[in-house]
Amino acid sequence: MLPEKIGYITILIQLVGAFFYIRQMVRGTTRPNLVSWTIWSLAPLIGAWLDWKAGGGFSVLPVFMAGFNSILVVISALMLKEGYWKITKLDIFCGVLAILALVLWSVTRNFSISILFAMLSDGLASLPTVFKTWKNPESESSSAFLGGIIANIIGLLIIKNWIFPIYSMPSYFIIMNTFIILCIYRKKLTSFFN
Repeated sequence: MLPEKIGYITILIQLVGAFFYIRQMVRGTTRPNLVSWTIWSLAPLIGAWLDWKAGGGFSVLPVFMAGFNSILVVISALMLKEGYWKITKLDIFCGVLAILALVLWSVTRNFSISILFAMLSDGLASLPTVFKTWKNPESESSSAFLGGIIANIIGLLIIKNWIFPIYSMPSYFIIMNTFIILCIYRKKLTSFFN
């Protein structure tokens, strides 16, 4: 187990990832899906609050930063003329389901069930980005997702009390961010192995 104060490093790691992601947006090589990034700003902040209430301590910083960085991406995308991907009916459908999961979270008072709804919301919000990235991997940058993986691994290493409400959200973010990165590089990986 790492000392808790190392959690501050996760803030820097994720801010650097967000900086490079936003820089790619400014250059026009990355176009985020606003539905995904908007919900990604809500679900992690809720998850971080629940983790904190469950006793997560500094290990909640990477989860909190996932939400904070998503807010930065949304604001940046809206400020850029061509800063975001076109919203489709699928995006709206997934966004509505993600918001419904957040509403269901607010109805429950159980930390574990609430975390599951927060992860479900985030997962549903991820679908538009996963589909977009699968079809157009050049429209995404891996920097924010890679920063999220590294920061959440560190977050797991500083957990003192290994209970589901504390370790589940960082574990989920590691899996989801890895999956999105695999979608970004799938064509390169396929050609490498052929």
